Amino acid sequence: MTDDLIDHSVVADLSDAMGADFANELIVTFLNDAPNMFSELKDAVARQDADAYRRAAHSIKSNAQVFGANALADQARDIELGELSDSTTAVDRLESTFDQTAVALRSVTDD
Repeated sequence: MTDDLIDHSVVADLSDAMGADFANELIVTFLNDAPNMFSELKDAVARQDADAYRRAAHSIKSNAQVFGANALADQARDIELGELSDSTTAVDRLESTFDQTAVALRSVTDD
């Protein structure tokens, strides 16, 4: 189920270019930083701060693209380009996709 959440060729290319240890370190850093990004998204919704909302979504999108997490990147892009709502529904869906994607990325670092 989690295999379709990341493009393994992107991760392999990253490992080839940066070295496997450094690529793994980047993945772990993203996984550790992501909760802060989601907190920023939710806080932006609560404050109705469209700029902060877009910046946080952009950060998630950019990081996801680096690791070939295309579904996560696509959802984050939709948030980045969409209208700020007073609901966290889109953020909750994005966070659910992140949770599933994190499992797939952790499996890469365990190889």
